[in-house]
Amino acid sequence: MLVEVIIRLVGGVLAYSTLAVVLFGIWRGTRRQVGRVTGQMGQVLHSPWFYLITTLIFFGICFLGWSPLPLPVSDEVRTWLLAVGCALYFPGMSFVLWGRLALGKNYFVSTGLGAQVFAGQHLITDGPYALVRHPMYAGLMAAAAGSLLIYATWTTLLFACCAPFMVFRARREEDVLASEFGAQWQAYCRRVPAFLPRLRKENR
Repeated sequence: MLVEVIIRLVGGVLAYSTLAVVLFGIWRGTRRQVGRVTGQMGQVLHSPWFYLITTLIFFGICFLGWSPLPLPVSDEVRTWLLAVGCALYFPGMSFVLWGRLALGKNYFVSTGLGAQVFAGQHLITDGPYALVRHPMYAGLMAAAAGSLLIYATWTTLLFACCAPFMVFRARREEDVLASEFGAQWQAYCRRVPAFLPRLRKENR
């Protein structure tokens, strides 16, 4: 149906636009002075080979797994899946992009095995970071679930299954942030939840 085609097209444009912004941030980050590093792979994050290999793996997985899942459903069920998928995917990807832009030049990539901060970096606590400590990861987890419902491919199934493991990356980042910002970070953690915004503000 035409609506489904449009949704998939717009979703693809949003995904690749967000990816381009993220990759630009990574490229800019490789040119900045490294500050505190934690984990076994902290130094690897500045290696061009690391990004070349991981990018090739990412697009290889996308290409090889981009075939429909064998899950025939009725038109009515498909409509509901698209609706729920859109409710997760588009806000999720927008949250990722908002988080990336809010970080500005402080953005850089991390892995479950390593993270870093830049020399002279300051703690970002406004924008989406006033709602949750990890808006990009929260957005990616929502978008991964939504993409599975919209596109229903083996690739999106893999992304949805791997999305919860971003919690480990978040914990690695929190280790280095706690070491770098100390009491400021601890106060921020008490005030702002990790992934799910609070429904109402706490009384102070």
